[in-house]
Amino acid sequence: MSGSSQKAAALLEAARTRGLHIATAESCTGGLVSAALTDIPGSSDVFDRGFVTYSYPSKTALLGVSPELLAAHGAVSEEVARAMAAGALARSGADLAIATTGVAGPGGSEEKPEGLVWFGIALKGEVRAEKREFGPLGRAEVRAATVETALELALQALGRAP
Repeated sequence: MSGSSQKAAALLEAARTRGLHIATAESCTGGLVSAALTDIPGSSDVFDRGFVTYSYPSKTALLGVSPELLAAHGAVSEEVARAMAAGALARSGADLAIATTGVAGPGGSEEKPEGLVWFGIALKGEVRAEKREFGPLGRAEVRAATVETALELALQALGRAP
């Protein structure tokens, strides 16, 4: 079992034990976090849904991220990661939502280089964000590291849940 598979299984079990449900809001990972969770047999009792919101309009329509917030900060930002996670929580039957938004590459900018990823984590009553800079590893590697980190952060969040 790969590292992501082990983390996905651990996250599902932690949520199952607490009677909680999970949703994802993904941009740079394009559904890979949801795929890691649903690759585990029996995940349907815990995994509620995944939102793949690659474009600005989809972030607004599906997650309620305001166009003004996107215009002011760009999709790859702490503010948008928080809004994506909060939106996934509000628009699902989940108790925990994890969001990913970043620059998988190739390319990027000085301000937002390849490998920069923001994660939003929302539990009922709490929304926070975490930043990682994976560096220019290449698109597949940045996305793989993002999935791994998203699962870790969600598992850590459940460790703090009541």
